[in-house]
Amino acid sequence: MKKESLEQALKVYEIESECIREMAAFFDEEAFGKAAELLKNAQRIGASGCGHSGILCQHFAHLMCCIEQPAKFIPPSEAVHGGTGFLQEGDVCLLASRGGKTAELIPILDICRAKGVKVITVTENTESPLAKGADVVLKQHVNRETDKYNCQGTTSSTSLAVIFHILQTILIEETGFKNEQFAVIHPGGAVGQRLIKL
Repeated sequence: MKKESLEQALKVYEIESECIREMAAFFDEEAFGKAAELLKNAQRIGASGCGHSGILCQHFAHLMCCIEQPAKFIPPSEAVHGGTGFLQEGDVCLLASRGGKTAELIPILDICRAKGVKVITVTENTESPLAKGADVVLKQHVNRETDKYNCQGTTSSTSLAVIFHILQTILIEETGFKNEQFAVIHPGGAVGQRLIKL
């Protein structure tokens, strides 16, 4: 490995840990409380985003399913071709866009508004169209990406994942979710083996 490669690799720990520490200053109890309440009461939860945000939204949907809050990732390309039919009035759609202007997500916001679906937007830009059209806005914070050009979706992905982890953590408390429930739906793998022993 080149010396420069090693130096850049070790900086990743510093950059991403710094981002997570700084995120605490942007924690909005009221916004997270409202988001958790909407998610808790929704019969169905949709999540959508593009690129790295979309990949993390798939993770979010799985996190929700793991605590028995029915959720699915709706690809933006499918959302405007009938995919949003999954969502009904009173349901929730989470839209993730660091800049808050992702063109593919704007039509999804419009569809949700027309159907009475509540919208949670996660974005760094609280003045963006996706933020202004949402019922709840969760502020994302990113210090910088880990690559030397500050372009790849690295730290921003970590930041988004932390927000999703916070939401799941809150919902476990708010819904009274028990590990015994998790044992029923997660019999596989090492986690499943540990849960069976409960």
